[in-house]
Amino acid sequence: MATSLSAAPVQPNKLAEEIIDTLVHRIGKDQKAARPHDWLAATILTVRNDIVEKWMDSTRDAHAKGAKRVYYLSLEFLIGRLLRDALSNLRQTRDVAAALETLGVDLAQIEEIEPDAALGNGGLGRLAACFMESLASLDLPAYGYGIRYVNGMFRQRIDDGFQVELPENWLQYGNPWEFERRESKYFIGFGGEVVGTETGHVHWKAGEGVEAVAVDTPMVGWRGKRVNTLRLWTARSLDPLQLDRFNAGDFEGALQGQTRADTLVRVLYPNDSTAAGQELRLRQEYFFSSASIQDIVRRHLQYDGDIRTLPTKAAIQLNDTHPAVAVAELMRLLVDHHDLGFDEAWDITRATFGYTNHTLLPEALESWPLPLFERLLPRHMQLVYAINAKLLREAKAKGADEAAIKAISLIDEGGERRVRMANLAFAGSHSVNGVAALHTDLMKQTVFRDLHALYPERINNKTNGITPRRWLQEANPGLASLIEEAIGPGFRDDAAELAKLDAHADDDAFQQKFAAVKRANKVALTQYLRAEMGLRLDPDAMFDVQIKRIHEYKRQLLNIIETVALYDQIRSHPEREWVPRVKLFAGKAASSYVNAKLIIKLAGDVARRINADPAIGGLLKVAFVPNYNVSLAEKIIPAANLSEQISTAGMEASGTGNMKFALNGALTIGTLDGANVEIRDHVGEDNIVIFGMTADEVAQARADGYRPRDIIDRSPELGQALSAIASGVFSPDDPDRYKGLIGGLYDTDHFMLAADFDAYAAAQREVDRRWHDAAQWNATAIRNVARVGWFSSDRTIAEYAKDIWGVL
Repeated sequence: MATSLSAAPVQPNKLAEEIIDTLVHRIGKDQKAARPHDWLAATILTVRNDIVEKWMDSTRDAHAKGAKRVYYLSLEFLIGRLLRDALSNLRQTRDVAAALETLGVDLAQIEEIEPDAALGNGGLGRLAACFMESLASLDLPAYGYGIRYVNGMFRQRIDDGFQVELPENWLQYGNPWEFERRESKYFIGFGGEVVGTETGHVHWKAGEGVEAVAVDTPMVGWRGKRVNTLRLWTARSLDPLQLDRFNAGDFEGALQGQTRADTLVRVLYPNDSTAAGQELRLRQEYFFSSASIQDIVRRHLQYDGDIRTLPTKAAIQLNDTHPAVAVAELMRLLVDHHDLGFDEAWDITRATFGYTNHTLLPEALESWPLPLFERLLPRHMQLVYAINAKLLREAKAKGADEAAIKAISLIDEGGERRVRMANLAFAGSHSVNGVAALHTDLMKQTVFRDLHALYPERINNKTNGITPRRWLQEANPGLASLIEEAIGPGFRDDAAELAKLDAHADDDAFQQKFAAVKRANKVALTQYLRAEMGLRLDPDAMFDVQIKRIHEYKRQLLNIIETVALYDQIRSHPEREWVPRVKLFAGKAASSYVNAKLIIKLAGDVARRINADPAIGGLLKVAFVPNYNVSLAEKIIPAANLSEQISTAGMEASGTGNMKFALNGALTIGTLDGANVEIRDHVGEDNIVIFGMTADEVAQARADGYRPRDIIDRSPELGQALSAIASGVFSPDDPDRYKGLIGGLYDTDHFMLAADFDAYAAAQREVDRRWHDAAQWNATAIRNVARVGWFSSDRTIAEYAKDIWGVL
């Protein structure tokens, strides 16, 4: 493709010729015989030619300037489909669409058959993808490092309401975006023993090992300003075929080594409820962390030559605790391979790493049984002990008491001894950041209280953001065009320019155009859901949406219970002016998370009963949409009127779905949790619906001996809904199905559903009141779009670059 990366127009016929040439010579298909997947591959490969040239230019530029690079280590990168993203950022969508049209091919149709890369599950992975796009858009040299999962999380199918996990075969027919780098391969060892040498050095003699091989994907920034690298690791056996065993007839045993290597990169988040699952997950985390650190050190030495200058040329960011073992791995390389003293190596390590924490949930702050960690990584265990000794001596010297020392320690000795990975990441980094103002404050008060007291300047806040290119311009082109018509194109380069839209919020003519765009998006979604699920939905109803990972703290269950209560109210009071609603749920539950999977089943059971009841006259519809991913989110979010962000206050680190919905003109109903607090501050209290307890009130209620049964007894609406669910009204095939799930709300209710139910129900009726005033609703929705430009990932990355990485 000989076209420019700018927005300059291209002759459709010339570009069509290049696509045909690729189809024939790269795909091996005649034009008349080509199928949609052939056109997709040919288009990607043609567009990719220019991307590769810009990619090489970006790399040469970084080398020539001796630029400091950012290295972002993440177990997830939920990048979604790449063709639409690349074309939009290169400003080539119209050109390619016109060229394909001359060939009788619809660009939109072939974009739909590109598989989503199965490299993540939820907000953590999508954040990493937004950050990679913003790093390139801000012209910052960067690498993302992760695992090239063959099957990723899983493909979700709903059978009779139950989640079924199936392999996500996104690589079944190859990936035209990726490039294998055979020269970038590293030995990754496990097990064995640590031995001393005659010279006094320490040598780790691994008992087994695999080879990590790099596979690169270009990440295109806005207007093609820069193309950075997403480097994913695949695993290969050092001895893929043991020929002697094969010739002896042990065909399966002969392939055992490669099978073991394949297991490392097969799935994201293997079920870790078993010892074998825990071991595999630790192996995965060390595999990609070690390969990434070795690669970073190799590149630094290649271009700089002095390992001691690593912090001046490399900024390594740990995206949550999954890559925390990288701290010990860098120490191993510096001490064992580069002969640095421990103290000097530790100074270099801390100056190089930054750590982003994404959760306050104790079970999500990873820790590993000490025997497992020591058996798999014996040298790293020695280094963890050495780091811990230095850390605890420093804490004691600064006056820490015994309780504080126990909390600071890298080894948890409260029961089974475990290695605390979050503490290791904190100790080994010069910067530790939360991802929303509330979350950062709670980090200081709870999980890292004593570490914060020891290092009071280390914790800082970097509120998350989303890329407006993907989540407005690409996902909602109708709205993007309308905004440009009203305020000009400046917002496409700087999301802060969206603020100009505020002046149009009360303009009746603009409101009508805005409402028309929203309705068109809803029509498109209803058509999709009818084709995929057989659902018949009214696009003029309010689309009330909760799409996210299924977890009890995110409180999909609260939403479902209120839906049951609303159903009862509609049936009991048909004389009231009820707002027609469509309740949409989507999300995956971890394969071993029993209650989360039961919540999915409950959503389906409730949907089946309500949708079939003629007594409510179509006023309420409910649906659980299977196999939630980036592409599905791109269809649902532009169509949403109401965004459910209802987690228990103090539980959600940030959330980015809340930002995507607001950017697309949905009102938020939510608790003061995560970034909801900052969204309220930016959009204004009148343009968001907040309910429920604050984080402080939740903590106080627990401290006072929270009694949910008393609250349920005082709330007839809640009690009736719970009784209906528990007694089998929605599960006549198995009346006891939900007794345990609902019984838990009476006994413990850890996530405070009962405490917040009445406030939530009242907030929903406030939403109804607002919906009846169409002008007010549209004005509020427009103000949400206008006032959330601050939540661009460009702003977030600029803060990281200036405050943590030192590259701006």
